[in-house]
Amino acid sequence: MKEQLITLLESFGYPVYLQGSLASPEAYPDSFFTFWNPANDDGGFYSGSPIRAVWTFMIYFYSTDPTLVASVPEQARQALRSAGHTVYGKPSDVNVDAPTHTGAFFSVDMIENYTEE
Repeated sequence: MKEQLITLLESFGYPVYLQGSLASPEAYPDSFFTFWNPANDDGGFYSGSPIRAVWTFMIYFYSTDPTLVASVPEQARQALRSAGHTVYGKPSDVNVDAPTHTGAFFSVDMIENYTEE
């Protein structure tokens, strides 16, 4: 699922990083995505066994251009929804530790159906 998410986000033309993987002395790119995977819960039980995993991702977009922060996360949210994933709410503001950047985030669930073994 992570590879699928990264591929979709990279299609917007911005770098994609795991949240927290940019070292603080590094200069941030002008615009970029990060993501965090806080949970991969089982779901949809049948006969006492899970039939799928629900991968939860928090998607962040940061930029020096506030107009991109206002538009790109929404475009990414719509692309994930169009790909069949469950997206929760509209992007909202997020704190940024670089005074040059602003940011927004949203969360998405991606379903991985288990195959019978």
